[in-house]
Amino acid sequence: MPAFVDTSPPGECIFCKLVQGQIPSAKIHEDELTIAFMDIGQVNPGHVLVATKRHAATLFDITPEEASAVMQTARRVALAAQAAFEPEGLNLVQFNGAVAGQTVAHFHLHVLPRHAGDGVGFSWPRKEPGAAVLQDYAERLRQALAP
Repeated sequence: MPAFVDTSPPGECIFCKLVQGQIPSAKIHEDELTIAFMDIGQVNPGHVLVATKRHAATLFDITPEEASAVMQTARRVALAAQAAFEPEGLNLVQFNGAVAGQTVAHFHLHVLPRHAGDGVGFSWPRKEPGAAVLQDYAERLRQALAP
């Protein structure tokens, strides 16, 4: 269980308050649709959160324009982190819903510089359902994508 979970109503969450200037942050970038600021729980130097300025809880709630803007801002931040901290690698991490590990119900993306031995790990059990099941999954997704 995460140490902190913010499920405040729209406009009252910690990131909305940050966007509105009601709470301080170490902001590094802001444009019409996004804001980028240092994560207070720094995993490695240069760990930045890129969030939508408009309150939207998850990826399912943002607009295509916001999705594009967040990725463009994340790329700019990643390039800056590469220049400033010279990490050996970098993760872009995004969580949707409490079961997936989301602790603040406001869409955001972690830009996480990585170094060997930094203690960060991502693992999950591999399931290999076979070609027929994969084809079934693919067909279900193609149908869901169809206009």
